[in-house]
Amino acid sequence: MEQYDIVIAGAGPAGLTAGIYAGREGLKAIILEKALKGGMGNVAPLVLNFPGFKSITGLELLKRIGDHASGYMDIKESEEIQKVEKMDGKIMVTTNKNEYAAKSLIISTGTKYRELGVPGEQEFIGKGISYCSICDGMFFRGKEVLVVGGGNSAAEHALHLNDIGCKVKMVHRRDELRAQKYLQDKIKKEGIPIVWNSVVKEIKGDTFLKSVVIYDRVRDVEEELDIAGMFIAVGEIPSSQLAGPIGVEIDRGGYIITDKDQKTNVPHVYAAGDVTGGLKQIIVACAEGAVAAESAYNDIKMEE
Repeated sequence: MEQYDIVIAGAGPAGLTAGIYAGREGLKAIILEKALKGGMGNVAPLVLNFPGFKSITGLELLKRIGDHASGYMDIKESEEIQKVEKMDGKIMVTTNKNEYAAKSLIISTGTKYRELGVPGEQEFIGKGISYCSICDGMFFRGKEVLVVGGGNSAAEHALHLNDIGCKVKMVHRRDELRAQKYLQDKIKKEGIPIVWNSVVKEIKGDTFLKSVVIYDRVRDVEEELDIAGMFIAVGEIPSSQLAGPIGVEIDRGGYIITDKDQKTNVPHVYAAGDVTGGLKQIIVACAEGAVAAESAYNDIKMEE
């Protein structure tokens, strides 16, 4: 069994930054990621508010952060944590590939996409339905696509799809977007149409998605739209499954509760990034990752 000062769960911006700070403090640490390093930051079509970059794709930004972190420690991709236990003063981490013992654990597992939960959604994921415009947008160039949602992610996806030549329309359950003003202004400038006060009721097709049924909640009418693709951006669900088994407190929304030092209620367990809720921005996740790593370092040194 491999011994570490810190095991970092998740290789998004929070976990990668925690790795950089842990490495600079001379701690033996490892980052475990069930998918690919970068997390959901990889799918951001364009990042316009990260200091030092007027404009950069999420994929490029997270590649740079990941390359930086890789200089300090191993980042194990496609290695999913299956169990975490506290035993004999150590934190025992079991993955699908290995076992690790650590003095501290930083949970930076982020969030996952929230689904609509309507008929046809599961059937057509990957067959017209996507949660990532930067991943799949080019498949729909010149075709009719629908973006579902009204927040920053939805607006960013709509603008990206519009830029690459898709015929974009948005649908939002309210009468105004929740996205930041500069994004709303760009939506208006580009003339992207929005179906207000409406929700998706059903998704139809045969082998691939062909249409969606939209329900107007104000007019109490349904309309069927012919589309080739649909991009869903209706929020996220925290990936906080590691918290419960070791007694880490979560709030009613499932987010991990931390103090200003990113400490949880369980000694030597910290959390950072989107899994803690709050303002879900890459810069915030990076800051929390840095704080978590420094807190872990200080606690380890106090006990030596």
